[in-house]
Amino acid sequence: MKNRSLTSTHWGAYEVEVEDGRVTELLPFAHDPDPSPIGNSMPAALTGRSRILRPAVRKSYLERGPGAAREARGAEPFVEVSWSEALDLVAAELRRVRQSFGNESIFAGSYGWSSAGRFHHAQSQVHRFMNAAGGYCAHLGTYSLGAARTLMPRIVMSMDDILARTTAWPSMEKHCELLVAFGGVPIKNAQIGVGGASQHWLRHGLQRLAASGCALVNIGPLAEDLGSVDGVEWIPIRPNTDTAVMLGLAHTLLTEDLIDRAFLDRCCVGFDRFSGYLLGQSDGQAKDAGWAAQIAGTDAETIVRLARRMAASRTMVNASWSLQRADHGEQPYWMLVTLAAMLGQIGLPGGGFGLGYGAINNCGAHASAFSGPVLPQGVNRVEKAIPVARITDMLLNPGGTYEFDGGTHSYPDIRLIYWAGGNPFHHHQDINRMVGAWRRPETIVVNEQYWNANAKMADIVLPATTALERDDIGSASRDRFMIAMKRAIDPVGEARDDYAIFSELSARLGVEQVYTEGRDAMQWLRHLYAAAQERARAFQLTLPGFDEFWAAGFLELPEPEKEAVMLDAFRADPGAHPLKTPSGKIEIYSQTIASFGYDDCPGHPAWLEPAEWLGSEAAGRYPLHLISNQPVTKLHSQYDQGSVSLAGKVQGREPIALHPEDALARGIAEGDVVRVFNDRGACLAGARLVAGLMRGVVQMATGAWYDPMEPGVIGTLDKHGNANVLTLDKGTSRLTQGCSAHTALVDVERYRGVPPPITAHDPPQFVPRERPPSG
Repeated sequence: MKNRSLTSTHWGAYEVEVEDGRVTELLPFAHDPDPSPIGNSMPAALTGRSRILRPAVRKSYLERGPGAAREARGAEPFVEVSWSEALDLVAAELRRVRQSFGNESIFAGSYGWSSAGRFHHAQSQVHRFMNAAGGYCAHLGTYSLGAARTLMPRIVMSMDDILARTTAWPSMEKHCELLVAFGGVPIKNAQIGVGGASQHWLRHGLQRLAASGCALVNIGPLAEDLGSVDGVEWIPIRPNTDTAVMLGLAHTLLTEDLIDRAFLDRCCVGFDRFSGYLLGQSDGQAKDAGWAAQIAGTDAETIVRLARRMAASRTMVNASWSLQRADHGEQPYWMLVTLAAMLGQIGLPGGGFGLGYGAINNCGAHASAFSGPVLPQGVNRVEKAIPVARITDMLLNPGGTYEFDGGTHSYPDIRLIYWAGGNPFHHHQDINRMVGAWRRPETIVVNEQYWNANAKMADIVLPATTALERDDIGSASRDRFMIAMKRAIDPVGEARDDYAIFSELSARLGVEQVYTEGRDAMQWLRHLYAAAQERARAFQLTLPGFDEFWAAGFLELPEPEKEAVMLDAFRADPGAHPLKTPSGKIEIYSQTIASFGYDDCPGHPAWLEPAEWLGSEAAGRYPLHLISNQPVTKLHSQYDQGSVSLAGKVQGREPIALHPEDALARGIAEGDVVRVFNDRGACLAGARLVAGLMRGVVQMATGAWYDPMEPGVIGTLDKHGNANVLTLDKGTSRLTQGCSAHTALVDVERYRGVPPPITAHDPPQFVPRERPPSG
C-alpha cells in the first residue's frame, strides 16, 4: 500500500511516496512552478552504502583514549559500539574537557546547512545542548556571506535586512528597464532557499522580466550564470576584477555628469572623499574605463557605453554572493552600493541594487519576511567566538592573535570539536592545511547521516536520522508555504534524532531539564508553532491552530498587499526612516572603517589587487583562474552520493569546465580525466569543454566528497574533484575575515595512466573490538 506525506528540504517541498516502509519516490509539491530535481537523490541514498547505521569509534581512540594516533584520522578503521557505550564516551570526554580546560576549549560552531526542518536543525540543536552544558567557542558569520555580513551593516544595513527587503520580482517586471548583473543570476543557485523553497521564483521571474522588455547584462567569466533567458548581453571579465569595472563605470558617470547629486547629498555621506580617489586626485591614477578595461580583460568602449545606458534607464545593479568570497571581497559590494547611489535610483521600483538575486530562491520573492518556528538556543556563557572561515587558523595557532572588525582577538586552545549537520571537508578552503589542523584537538565527535569525509575524520560518530525519518516543520523567510514534515519511514539502522542524542547526553551531564524543558519532540513542535503564531501577528498574519495545520499538511500564507521595494521609505524621507549606520545614511566613505587603519580595507571602496589573479606574477606558474562555484546537482556536498549528483559526474569525478582553446593547448579532450593542481594540492576531475567561458578561466563546482588517494596524508591527491584542495585559506581582509575561495590560480593537465577508483562514498573499514589478553 502506498502512502504519501509532505516534506521540506532546502531545495524544495515534495510529496514523499512510501510503499511497504520504503521511500519509493519524491514527487514535486503541487504549488511549485519550477521544482528542483535534487530531491530525486534522496530515496536511494536513505539505505545506500554511505549510510551510517550504528555508532562507531575510531580504533585507536577506543583502545587508548583521547588524543590517540590523531594523525591516523581518516585512515584508521572504526569499531561499531552500542549507543550506551558511545554516549558514555562522549559524555565522559565532555566532562573531562570542561573540567580540565573549560568550555572555551570546545568548538561547537558546527557550521552547515543540515535539515530544512526548524526543530531538528542540527546546528541549532548542538548549540542549545552546549549552551545548556555551560557554553562553547562559537563562530561568527557564514562562508556564504562572510565579508558582506560584517561590512554591510556599517555602510547601509545588515544582509538579513537586505534579503528581507529586496525588491520583489513583480515590481522588477513592471519597472526595471536594465538589469546589470555582476556574477550573473544563476538559476542553479536559486534551487536553494535557506529553510525551504516551496515555490521556485527565479526562472519565471527572469523570463517575465525579459518579456517585459528589460535588457539583461551579465558581467563575469561564465556566460551560463545568466543563461536561462534569450537575448542576454555577456561581458566576460577576469575573476576578481568586478570592482575595477564598477570604478570604470563610476568614472564615466562622474566625468560625463550623469550622477544624481541630489540623491548623493540627501541620502549618502562621503561621496566627495570617494570622488577624489575615483578621479585619481589621491593616488595619481584616474579609475577611468581604459584603466578598468586593462585590469578586467575587456575593452573601454564597452564600459563607457554601459555606463551611459545605466544612467538613461531604470537600472537594477546586482552582485552575486560569489564576488565577496574572494580576496578583498568587501570592495565589490561596497562599490556596487556606491555605483547604485551615483545613479540615484535606490528606493525606486525596479532600480537600485540587489545582493542576491539568483543566490538563493527567496531573494526577491513576492512573499512575507515571516519565517515561522525558531528553536531557542539558550545563552552561551563563553564569550570567545571566531570568524567562521578562520577555523584552521584557530586550530593551528592556539593563543595567536588576529584582527577583526576593529578589534584584536585571540584564538582559544581547542581540545574537543563537536560537529552536527555540516561537512567542513567540503566548505573550508585549503583542505590539506585543514587535515594538519584536524590533528590538534584531542577528540572529534560527529553526528552524521552519511559516511562523508567529516565522519571518516572523526573519533566518535553517532548516526543521525534524515528529515524523512522524523516529524518537523519546514518554514523560511519570504516563502509562502509552511510544511508539516511528517515522518515518512522509521529510522534506518540505529539512527537517532539529534534531539534524542542530545537529550541522553544532557541527562548524563545533569542538564537534561535545561535542554529539554521536559518536552518530547512533538511537544516542542506544538510549542514552537504557538510561538510562531504570536510572531506572525507582527506581519499581519493569522496562522491556524497546530492540529489544523498538521492535518492539512501545509499552510499557505497570503501574498503581501504591497510589492517590496528596497529602501523606498528611506528614499522618501531619510530623516524619518534613517538607516542604522553611524550617519543614518548610506556611507560611501565610512569614518568608522577608516579609523581602524586597515590597508586591506580603507574607508571607501577601492581597487586592491588580489593575492592571486590573472594579472599577477603568480599567473606565470598557474595560468588558469579557478572558479569553485555552487553545484547544480546538489546543495553544497549534501547528496553528493545521490543519483542526480552521480549522473552529472564525468568518469565518476566532478566536472571541470575549460575553454576549448585552453583545452586544446593542453591536449585535453571532452571527457578526459585531468589533474588540477597548484602549490596547495591537486585533484582529479572530468573535463568538459565550454565555449561560454572566458579564456584563462576554469570552473569546477564545490561539493565532491573529499577522497584522498592516501587517507590521512597531507598533500595526497584527491581522486574525486574536491575543489577546496586548491583554494586559498586567507581572510578577505582584517575587517571581515571572510573566505577567499574564489581567489585561486591553478593549472590543468591530462591525467596519464589508469585513474584510481573512487572511494569517497564507501564506508570506512570496520573491525571487531580486540579482546584484552587473558590471564
